Amino acid sequence: MSNWPATKARRVLAALERIGWRVKRQSGSHKLLTRDGWPDYEFAFHGSEELGRKILKRIGKHTGLRPDDL
Repeated sequence: MSNWPATKARRVLAALERIGWRVKRQSGSHKLLTRDGWPDYEFAFHGSEELGRKILKRIGKHTGLRPDDL
């Protein structure tokens, strides 16, 4: 069982920005995020889309996002 709460994509994007990620460029709903010391990450979700625990865990693995950051 994961301790990630299901949440909206806009909340996840805001949390990523709080921990240092910035939008490098955007094409439609696809945002390429960048942060020093990390490879770029493509965030491809609509703001109102509900993200489940599995995808949140994968985002966390690639970006350093933790459940407490939400």
